[in-house]
Amino acid sequence: MPFIRANGLDVGYDVQGAGPPIVMLHGATSVGREDFAAQLPLISRAFLVHLPDARGHGRTRWDAADGFRYDWLVDDLEAFVDAIGLRSFHLLGFSMGAMTALQYAVRHPERLRTLVVIGISTEREPRASVARRLMDPPRILAADPAWAAELARRHDEGQGVGGWQRLLPAIAADIAVQPLLGPGDLHRIDAPTMVTVGDRDPFAPVDHAWGISRQIPRARLFVVPDCGHEVTVRRPGLFNEGTAGFYRQTEVEARRRAELVEGDAPGVAPGPATLRPAQVDSDEPGSLAHPAMPIVPGMDDTDARWLDRHSTGGTS
Repeated sequence: MPFIRANGLDVGYDVQGAGPPIVMLHGATSVGREDFAAQLPLISRAFLVHLPDARGHGRTRWDAADGFRYDWLVDDLEAFVDAIGLRSFHLLGFSMGAMTALQYAVRHPERLRTLVVIGISTEREPRASVARRLMDPPRILAADPAWAAELARRHDEGQGVGGWQRLLPAIAADIAVQPLLGPGDLHRIDAPTMVTVGDRDPFAPVDHAWGISRQIPRARLFVVPDCGHEVTVRRPGLFNEGTAGFYRQTEVEARRRAELVEGDAPGVAPGPATLRPAQVDSDEPGSLAHPAMPIVPGMDDTDARWLDRHSTGGTS
């Protein structure tokens, strides 16, 4: 669990695996090792995975009383990848992390080999309303002490006791006023992109995800059936299959994009299609296919149950 200094923060992050670099960005109130628990055993076979904690989350200390803005998260990501020496990389983000990933992709499209965004909308609503309803600490403390305890478990050690109670409303307030990405912004993203959404996600409706996929020139849309916001948790087997297929199909272009930035740099490593059969659960060399997986028990499952009780699904 190393730390690295970036953008004035001591960013806590996890790293595992081997291969081309990928940065995976978690959603609001969570941390990467929990949002992507069902993906890490597979994806770390093909990639060198970096999981930074966003400011105010997990181990990356930041008091949200001093403010919280999505563009700061983009600055943080930019500084983080520079600090660890990534000139080009794959980027994947869920929810809040997906908004960070989209904004980074608009700012630095040439540095991305591929982009995957999950559960995000570039519209103000319903994101703002859902976040305002769910990110209400007095309500959480009164109505769901178990959820409050989980938030404390995640964040108190890094942020100080009760830090999450300042973080949640600060995130909700930012969603209500943050600048929105428009078609002209999204059209700048030229990396192969997959926009993923659950068909029952009230935070990021399917038609919003479809709009994003239409505005990014090289994007495809992956709609996960019978699923709310937490696609990586609710339907991990299907998500893993779809994402693995995306990486296999875009590997040649990802290599080309990496070479444009890095030339013969060591970071241009063999990708998903060059995995040896012994490294994967398949007879096909290079396959990232994975059998269907149950929901992984843990904090993400707790999140999903809480959201089911308090809304029709979704956090930022």
